[in-house]
Amino acid sequence: MARIGIFFGTDTGRTRLVAKQIAKKLGDAAAAPVNIGRTTLDDFLACELLILGSSTLGAGELPGLSTGLSQPSWEEFLPQLATADLAGKVVAIFGLGDQKKYPDEFVDAIGIIHDALVARGARAIGYWPTAGYQFAASQAVDGEHFLGLALDQINQPLLSEERIDRWLAQIRPELQP
Repeated sequence: MARIGIFFGTDTGRTRLVAKQIAKKLGDAAAAPVNIGRTTLDDFLACELLILGSSTLGAGELPGLSTGLSQPSWEEFLPQLATADLAGKVVAIFGLGDQKKYPDEFVDAIGIIHDALVARGARAIGYWPTAGYQFAASQAVDGEHFLGLALDQINQPLLSEERIDRWLAQIRPELQP
């Protein structure tokens, strides 16, 4: 089994593409990305190192059935972690959002997932500077940093590859045995 599990939730497929890009850059150290709606709690918990991705929908919501998706996603998966012990797990989160159309909820999913996992004992890594983004509010911000990598594939797609590379360079030492 690969050392790093990559799980994502998406509505348009953009988050899946970023997850695949991250997996390719990590090589054999990472498992193939898995849609969170198609995994089991046991498979998720089997990973000590987790890279998690999500888009943010509408008014700062996780992708899921109530947002119009045809299959379960983060909205349905996170409650399964309510009694899980995530002590010893290391998690890095990336999120996709639209800072112009949704400036008051930009990448909120990062914050929602972060808070749920940290509350269960996981250690989060990969905080990312807010400089270079134009938004009004986000549940994913702590001081001058996002709680994970923020990507805007709509308004800043040309910045994504460099941001991913810099983020992976930042977290890679924490992902080593």
